[in-house]
Order: sequence, then structure tokens, then C-alpha cells
Amino acid sequence: MTGLLLRLAGPMQSWGDHSTFSVRDTATVPTRSAMIGIIAAAQGRRRGESMSDLAALEFTVRVDRPGRLMYDFHTVGGGLPPERTVPTAEGKRRPAGTGTIVSRRFYLADAVFTVAVTGPDALVDQVHEALTNPVWAPYLGRRSCPVEHPFVLSGPITDAVGDLDHLPLNRSRPSRDADFVSVDFVTGGPGGDGAASRMTLNDVPVDLDLAAGEPRPRRRFLTREVHVSSRSLPADLCAGIGAEYLDALDQHLRGVRT
Repeated sequence: MTGLLLRLAGPMQSWGDHSTFSVRDTATVPTRSAMIGIIAAAQGRRRGESMSDLAALEFTVRVDRPGRLMYDFHTVGGGLPPERTVPTAEGKRRPAGTGTIVSRRFYLADAVFTVAVTGPDALVDQVHEALTNPVWAPYLGRRSCPVEHPFVLSGPITDAVGDLDHLPLNRSRPSRDADFVSVDFVTGGPGGDGAASRMTLNDVPVDLDLAAGEPRPRRRFLTREVHVSSRSLPADLCAGIGAEYLDALDQHLRGVRT
């Protein structure tokens, strides 16, 4: 088993979990379905294509900065004539006075996550090639949320999960006297040296097939339980949030990249 290290950072991120059309929520961490979606898009797979081979991948998320929750108020179709409003699911147009669709969309602002992607060697090699030469550019949950660089931090390495304990943190040091900082890790199983909790996510894609008579493929997801564990990491890993962090990251990766 080998793995890759990815950095998910940007002004805004949104990792839908239980979204409806009018309320588009976000999970507090990148979801499994979103990570598989990023990889599938980079490989050039179209909606409805099988992604069963990507089920062998595992994702370990380190929360460098949790960000803060914000939401945006959206309206679509307001003031337009009926023939230009948003169509209904049946393909018809909405009657007069009902053409405006209102929704609230939630985001994480200024969050940073470092993700270890692990799996069979051949599959990890394919994923690395796709992410470094993507067919469709990656984004952080929504197309309006571009990913900040650096994005792919390493090629296939033998202990990507273990390296999360040594990779510089994209956060400021809490105080000069601090020897350790508490960092949250989100995994499929229990772990860590501090308090642990469980979180349920509806993010395991199981069926993206196009059903007969439907204009778009159905998206179905299973629910899974993940573990959020805290680990005490050396405070010296806190490398700030600007050029100082990028310098520290580059120095570390010189001994990790392949």
C-alpha cells in the first residue's frame, strides 16, 4: 500500500452531505464522495461511469485549520420571462410568479485540510498521474471554489498517513511557550492519543447509473461512521499561514516527494 499527500485549501470550500435543493449544506471536513469525485474528474470520467475501482482508496484527513461556517443567499431566475426561467424536473417551465428559486448555500471559509490518499500501488499511481495532469480541474466541492496550490504534495510514498504527523501545519503557533498542539484527524477507524468522537456522513457513492427515462444519472449514497481523533503534535510544526508556511512545506517535501 502506498499513498499520496494532498492539500485542500482555498478561500471557500463546500462538502455537501445531506443537501436539498433549497439548502446546500457542508460537512466540516472533505467527504469521501467528494474526494472520489475530484479523482474521477481528474481522470476524465463522465457522470454515470462506474467508479467501483476507486472504492479501494482510503482517505485520512488532518485538519490544519477548520475554517468558519458561512452561508450565501442565492436567487435564480428572478425577473426573467417564463421561457427563460429554471425548468422543473419534468422539463416544463414554471408559471408566472413562481420563477424565482431561493436557496441558501453553506461554505467553510479559510479552512485547510491535508489528506493522505492510500490504496493499492497500481491504483495510487493512476490517481497521482490524473491529479498532476487532470482532464478537468479539481475544485473544493463546488466549481466556484477553486483549489489553492500547492495541491498535490507528494508522489506515491510508503507511509503517507504516518507523514501527516510530521508535515508542517498550515496554522499559526498558539503561543511561544506551547510545546504541543492538538490536531484533529478524521479516519475510518479509531485512533489518536486524545479525546475521540464519532461523526456520521452520507458520503459513500454506490450507484451513479442512468435509470431508464431519466435525464440525469441517479446519485445514491450510503451512510458511514467516521472517527474524529485528536493527536498532540509538536508546536514547532505550526508554520504560519503565508510565505513562511510555504517555505517550511517546501523544505519538508524535498525529502518526501518522489
